[in-house]
Amino acid sequence: MPALFALATSVGLLAVLDTWLFVVPLATFLPGLVWISFIAWGCHFHSGGGVKGSTTAVVGMSFGALVGMVAVMLASGPLAGAGDFAAPIAVGLGAAVICLASAVSLLSTIPASVYGFAAIAGPILLAGLAPEKAIIPTIVSVIIGALFGFVSELLANALTKKPAA
Repeated sequence: MPALFALATSVGLLAVLDTWLFVVPLATFLPGLVWISFIAWGCHFHSGGGVKGSTTAVVGMSFGALVGMVAVMLASGPLAGAGDFAAPIAVGLGAAVICLASAVSLLSTIPASVYGFAAIAGPILLAGLAPEKAIIPTIVSVIIGALFGFVSELLANALTKKPAA
């Protein structure tokens, strides 16, 4: 099968499974977090695919989520006295930390960390989870998404018609 159709088939079928996992068996532990899985899945491909893409997605997004968690804690804690500027200052500090951390090779893909930084906001702001309670479900969702990225790539490659030798 042509590569584009193989990828479409692989991603389409696995998207059904990924969504079902979050909606049915994982619904109480990871309520509504399928979107984080999809971000990590995309991050896998954005980061080059293969083991490197999955590693970058998991490490970068998890780091970004941790930085985001701390930013929320700062905004509602030590920076709360800054009023309307508490959250913007906390976000600015988090963004600076992500950029500085890119000097470490595992964190060199800044967008992966930014995806994680943004992703943790959902469980905190939309589901009302405390930042320290949102981190584990966020990271688990990232890992699931990176795994789906890796598997969808393998399946697409297996379905792709190879040129005759």
